[in-house]
Amino acid sequence: MASLNLNAVFPIGKNKLSSNKLTSIEDKVLTIQARDDEKLRNELIGDYQPFIKKVTSKVCSQYIDRTMDEFSVGLFAFNEAIDQYQEGQGSRFLSFADMVIRRRVIDYIRKEVRQNRLIFLQPDEEDEEGRLEESYAEQKAAMDHFEDQIQVENRVYEIEEYQKLLKTFGLNFKVLSKHCPKHVDARENAKEIARLLAENEELAAFLKEKKQLPIKDLLNMVSCSRKTIERNRKYIIAVSLIYLGDFQALKSYIQP
Repeated sequence: MASLNLNAVFPIGKNKLSSNKLTSIEDKVLTIQARDDEKLRNELIGDYQPFIKKVTSKVCSQYIDRTMDEFSVGLFAFNEAIDQYQEGQGSRFLSFADMVIRRRVIDYIRKEVRQNRLIFLQPDEEDEEGRLEESYAEQKAAMDHFEDQIQVENRVYEIEEYQKLLKTFGLNFKVLSKHCPKHVDARENAKEIARLLAENEELAAFLKEKKQLPIKDLLNMVSCSRKTIERNRKYIIAVSLIYLGDFQALKSYIQP
């Protein structure tokens, strides 16, 4: 994963609900959403506490038990994932829940780091040898390093999830590196088309469902030709998926 160079790619159901038997976790999630079934929701959360604990522990790089605040954050995140999951969005529920849990736990850790800066990183009066000043600097460096590590881990995770999503569209980084527009203007134009697509609910839904660009509709929104859109089709899809997947760490590769 460390050898992956993203700059080479981005240079700077109804039938399920009617079933008498719920056979998958996706079935259960959709049933909870449709029927507001709190009993089934609580059962699902209870059954998947080991999963929640595993994901949370991995983010925190330490064992997390049920008494810790981080585990509570993970529980709330899993519940949030149940409410937000959409069928056909390109990932299984557990993959989606994994992403939501990671993001919420990382947000919690960052909040704790900021609070600790305010509480612990205020230097008091120094002794004659300046020891408190040194302690302040060491603590600040340690917290900065910890936050950097969290950001790195989050970026690696997003890359892994993005690769899975690309695969559902028949794409990968090798293919994208070959189809990346060579000229800066062409790349920026493709990125703008992708942004417009992602911000339009109907076009985004078409892309997710059909796994192809709604070229006819896009031509009504942009000034470029059909040939231009078709030539950059794979790149436009790839950038659109970053927006639609809300990959915050990867957006730096597509922003102007």
